[in-house]
Amino acid sequence: MNNIPRCEHPRPDRKRDAWINLNGEWDFEIDNAKVGLEKKFFERDSLDGKITVPFSPESVLSGVGHTDFMNAVWYRKNIEIPAEWSGKRVILRIDACDHTTRVFVNGKRVGTKHKGGYIAFSYDITDALAETGNYITIYAEDDIRSGKQFSGKQSTRLGSYGCFYTRTTGIWQTVWLEAVEEAYVASYKAYPNISEPSVALEVKTVGAKVGDTLRVKAFYEGKPMGEAETKLTSLSAFVKIDLAEKHLWECGAGRLYDLTFELISGDKTDVMNGYFGLREVKLTKENGLQINGKTVFGRFVLDQGFYPDGIITAPSDDALKFDIEASMSFGFNGARLHQKVFEPRFLYHADTHGYMVWAEAGNWGFDHTEFANIEHFLPEWLEEVERDFSHPSVIGWCPFNETWDKNGRQQCNALIDMVYDVTKALDNTRPVIANSGSFPTTRTDVHDVHDYEQDPATFRSYYAEMDKGILRDQIARKYPKRQVYKTELPVFVSEYGGIKWVMAEDATAWGYGKSVTTEGEFFDRLEGLTDALLENPHIFGYCYTQLTDVEQEQNGLMTYDRRFKFAPEKYARIFAKKAVIEE
Repeated sequence: MNNIPRCEHPRPDRKRDAWINLNGEWDFEIDNAKVGLEKKFFERDSLDGKITVPFSPESVLSGVGHTDFMNAVWYRKNIEIPAEWSGKRVILRIDACDHTTRVFVNGKRVGTKHKGGYIAFSYDITDALAETGNYITIYAEDDIRSGKQFSGKQSTRLGSYGCFYTRTTGIWQTVWLEAVEEAYVASYKAYPNISEPSVALEVKTVGAKVGDTLRVKAFYEGKPMGEAETKLTSLSAFVKIDLAEKHLWECGAGRLYDLTFELISGDKTDVMNGYFGLREVKLTKENGLQINGKTVFGRFVLDQGFYPDGIITAPSDDALKFDIEASMSFGFNGARLHQKVFEPRFLYHADTHGYMVWAEAGNWGFDHTEFANIEHFLPEWLEEVERDFSHPSVIGWCPFNETWDKNGRQQCNALIDMVYDVTKALDNTRPVIANSGSFPTTRTDVHDVHDYEQDPATFRSYYAEMDKGILRDQIARKYPKRQVYKTELPVFVSEYGGIKWVMAEDATAWGYGKSVTTEGEFFDRLEGLTDALLENPHIFGYCYTQLTDVEQEQNGLMTYDRRFKFAPEKYARIFAKKAVIEE
């Protein structure tokens, strides 16, 4: 597989031996008139061009590099099914395709269309396959100006500007095949208990029958840690494994237990491998953020997950690891994954490194002013929460970021509250920031603020009277009636800094405030702003903007092509200082 781009298994948390990576060369065609369905492109022997999957057609790595708007795109690939897969079900998995996707196998439609540009979906294509000559056709429509889909930081103009960047259309994560038994394990949720220690598992199956046996085994570094077995009474099963040894997942130490799932149905056994981390998250006003009962100051960095050659697709697995390891070398213990649903492979590396993340939806572009639009938000968001539930690195959820007024209309509070309530119903083990950086609603677990004040003394003064119930953050200063300090909640300054430092002269560069001109000026400002937060006992964490430059936005700690602007130890001296709340 070495000649296949992004050849690694995309889901270490849900892995089987029988799988085929379909990345690489596909036929490709842009369909701006959206006539391909009528013209039956899905029956064609070929399309007009070529593309390298999993990179979007806007990217250099795709081999297309078309950055204008694309209303619809088509993909086609011939596939071969191994003979040893005979008698098994064949699942086609598409880990992300922006935005509305239809799939055809051998010219026949399979499944229903999938809406959502950031989340994985799959189809059982077994019944559409022939003995030979099989091919897959994928059709995707994309309209980021509609207000009815996530678009994150994708530009609604022809080109990039400010903090909006090159668009992504169509496939942008791995496409792959997997062979499973007629009855198989589909997914699981892990509920660790650090005090016993143990892990409870909710396991979802497909095709299983009442009376089938589910057996789950846990290991740590290859050593058996315990197992549990149950007879199925429904398509979901619940087991608890008492663990022989306690190995806690902590910041900087991603100690993971491996899992093996065996679903025995008749004379067939489906085997799937996964993992979990033994850790507990709590967030309170009194103790701040606690991991396994220990207060940890959240030293987060804003990570937007863009790359010069792949746009929102990392060029390699090593590139994902590099961003995490660079961040940790700068003194951060986590990241806010901003306006993008990051791929499971990134979360796997965060899990193994002991690197905390706040998971977020790419909600920009979505019209949050009408409650009826919840039908376009909630399904994709819940798919994200369901997919990433068992990653120990995910310590909190953030469905909305900066819900500014649209065409004179304010946010629909009922919509945001509903999303919060459903998120908590699906996952009550983590805190939820209902709306980051702007107008709070009635329900949230965090009082979250953004503040790009660049003068350290002035910045400190805005947070100096929190003990008196006064917080003058950036939004409160501008909208005092709409941003009211919720004194009963823990406070997170989830965006600050953004100090503009341009490595080379660039008139198009964008950033926050007046650009610094010397290294000394940069570090004086950085230290002053950061110390104001570390020394405040009422703040549980910060998030510095940002890890890297992105196109014209040049306020990163690294350049867009991942060159350090300054030595990591210079950053770490400031970011890694002990916080008052940790004492």
